[in-house]
Amino acid sequence: MEEKTDIQLFNQLYATNKQKYIRFASSYVHEDAVAEDLVMESLMYYWERRSSLGHIENVSMYILTVLKHKCLNHLQRQRTWDNLSENMLTDTQWDIQMRISSLEACNPEQLFSDEVQQLLEKALQSMPEKSRQIFIMSRYEDKSYKEIASAMNLSVKSVEFHMSKVLSVLRKTLKDYLPLLILVFDFFYNR
Repeated sequence: MEEKTDIQLFNQLYATNKQKYIRFASSYVHEDAVAEDLVMESLMYYWERRSSLGHIENVSMYILTVLKHKCLNHLQRQRTWDNLSENMLTDTQWDIQMRISSLEACNPEQLFSDEVQQLLEKALQSMPEKSRQIFIMSRYEDKSYKEIASAMNLSVKSVEFHMSKVLSVLRKTLKDYLPLLILVFDFFYNR
């Protein structure tokens, strides 16, 4: 019987003060659904602790104070989230701007500057003749692996093996130039 009385007392407290509390919370959080949730949380906070709180002169003011703190917490979390979102947006915008600037400054004719060309030639000269020839046929003569295999009397798998070895050596040799060269090799490699 006492539990029903507790439920009735809670419902009465809720019904009597609900609109006043929702208006108060809404005036700060500007979202009715959030305001209602905060009001319910505040009422539950009071209700669950009422026996340990001792005598409270003005229950309505106590709940309003709890609601004020819940609204403050909500707004502070929202501000933190907004700041984080803004920083993420700023970082994303900066990253995009850097990529745009890099792409605008990219001159395909200069990708293989004399220095890079010399490093490439030196690396190719250090490779076995067959691997070097396969690379030249693939990259400079635009031949497919199948065409190279036929011309050199090899299997396509053998051509793939030689190309992977050559590209691995070139990656190590040209590691300082790799960001730009990856684009070039990837473009030619995936033809």
